[in-house]
Amino acid sequence: MNKATSYQAIERQAALRQGVGKTVTYTLLILWGLMVLFPFYWMVLTSVKEYGAYNGEYIPKLYTLAPTFENYLNAFTTVPLARFFLNTLIFTFCTTGLMVIVTVLAAFAFARLNFKGKNAAFVLFLSLMMIPNELVIITNFVTITNMDLRNTFLGLILPSVTSVFYIYLLKENFAQVPDELYYAAKVDNTKDMKYLRKVLIPICRPTIVTITILKIIECWNSYVWPRLITDDQNYFLVSNGIQFIRESGFGRENIPAMMAAVVAVSVPLIILFLIFHKKIMEGVARGGTKG
Repeated sequence: MNKATSYQAIERQAALRQGVGKTVTYTLLILWGLMVLFPFYWMVLTSVKEYGAYNGEYIPKLYTLAPTFENYLNAFTTVPLARFFLNTLIFTFCTTGLMVIVTVLAAFAFARLNFKGKNAAFVLFLSLMMIPNELVIITNFVTITNMDLRNTFLGLILPSVTSVFYIYLLKENFAQVPDELYYAAKVDNTKDMKYLRKVLIPICRPTIVTITILKIIECWNSYVWPRLITDDQNYFLVSNGIQFIRESGFGRENIPAMMAAVVAVSVPLIILFLIFHKKIMEGVARGGTKG
């Protein structure tokens, strides 16, 4: 056997091993994907089954030949699901808008401004991440109750307008911008706020977009705090609204309509992620600045 034939045999073996490795990898990924997506498929399938057909299935079927959207109509007409959606939109947009403003200003202060005790203050600020969330919820509940802000949008929003992690993430991103840009701006007598608006925010836009989207998802999925601070249906969000539907006779009796309500609540976040998933990955994984 000459060297050329030997090299060809080695290449064929390497290609075979590579092909087997890819086959195994993709097979495992497909199985994992099916396991992850199956609960959502089952939820959607149940939501389009007729109430009688669903109750008549002694063995659950993985398909339906007569899909119906009546369950979605029942979900919005029998319980005030539309009101829960409106409350969630108000809470989400107000909280996210205020959080972005607070985060940008705080990150800029820690990244660029020089003041006495800045490093110590930042270390103490980061130490807040070590405090269990349950303790924070207790103190927030006492504070909001003492301020007589229960069952108000202000009481829902105020405890959620700051995030230590988002401030830290954006501060590190701001710090990556070369100092020469800031000094050049100061030589031109540029105010700090103008430098922030014209230089830092455009450069660090991917990170700002990322924390904005993550905050929207966080607000939409918020459950414990709204459940704790509101007992008036007029201020229910979709998360505790779904719990209200489940606890009521409607949710326990009409499972397809319950699943329709859950699908309706889940779809906006799925669409948001599908649209902005690249920006989320870009903002989180961004290790440098774009020149």
